[in-house]
Amino acid sequence: MTSATSAAGAGGAVGTRSGSAFGGLTLPGAGGRAGRSVPIAGFVLAAAVALAVSLRLPAGTAVVGLAVFGILHNVLELRYVTGRFEGVLHGPFLRLLAVLITGIVVCRLFPPSTGSHDAEILLAYGLLAAACVHALRGRWLPLAAALVLLAGAATASLSFPAYHFVVLAHLHNVVPLLFLWEWSRGMPHGRAAFRAVQFGWVLVIPALLLAGAFDGWMGAGSGWTDRLALSYTPPAWQHTSAGLRFVAVFAFLQTMHYVVWVWFMPRYAPDATEAFERRAPGLRGWRAWALGLGGAAALSVLFVSDYTQGRSLYAAVASYHAYLEFPVLLMLVLGLGGASRSGAGATERKKSPDAAR
Repeated sequence: MTSATSAAGAGGAVGTRSGSAFGGLTLPGAGGRAGRSVPIAGFVLAAAVALAVSLRLPAGTAVVGLAVFGILHNVLELRYVTGRFEGVLHGPFLRLLAVLITGIVVCRLFPPSTGSHDAEILLAYGLLAAACVHALRGRWLPLAAALVLLAGAATASLSFPAYHFVVLAHLHNVVPLLFLWEWSRGMPHGRAAFRAVQFGWVLVIPALLLAGAFDGWMGAGSGWTDRLALSYTPPAWQHTSAGLRFVAVFAFLQTMHYVVWVWFMPRYAPDATEAFERRAPGLRGWRAWALGLGGAAALSVLFVSDYTQGRSLYAAVASYHAYLEFPVLLMLVLGLGGASRSGAGATERKKSPDAAR
């Protein structure tokens, strides 16, 4: 993997855009605020606060966080992903992903059943298969191997759907690690410390929680905790003391998930915002925030009046941001096989005489 030139101004000022190649795909670099200005201490403080509230009030933290930040982070994450990866998410491929994800939304709007769950699983693996075909076109042996692996995974998911959806719920909160890792490639210095902090909150703290290292600080469970444990605990561990730990893990990771999408990326990845706003000028500036906050207010009202219906509606709407990230990240890992360039990065290289170096 190579990284194009990136620059940061004195005292942590906003730097120039840069390009980075990841898996054969050239993307805009971290840009924005980098190096010393990246708030590593901010992540440490956020993780400490998130851990404290998740230990004492695991169910409350999960439910209140979802009502307040759920829709807002959906909007801001979609803005980042579609802006940052505009070189991939366009044309017929984007339309195909939109159709498949809309199918998942429809599945989630129906009452939960074996049929709706199986359909969602098949559509989800269809998304990944579409990403493999798009990324590995012309490379028949790797494509065949990838499709065989996906077929095996799909078979396992269909055989154990309850485990599939528990893993999916937690995996969605782990995904920011990959986006933050890719973002940090444009940092001129401090990259190792930044990545270590991200590994700490995404992997180390949840592992300690599940191992029982924080049981002495854990609050007592409640009816809400037991209710959430059914969604976030593997079936083999349900109705045991592990259920409370899994809810605490979910509450902690969900809270940090919001920190990434509501605070960090909007502030420290301005290039992605600019790229998105070129594609959707109607959502420039405050309008995207207004959309997210308005949706959050409406969802909160629905939660208060009927939590079950509100949760079902949110799960359906959230499918767009939750499922779009998986084919994007899979394509980054597989590579595009060619020098496909994103619009923002390509535009900047045309303007900069240093781009040819």
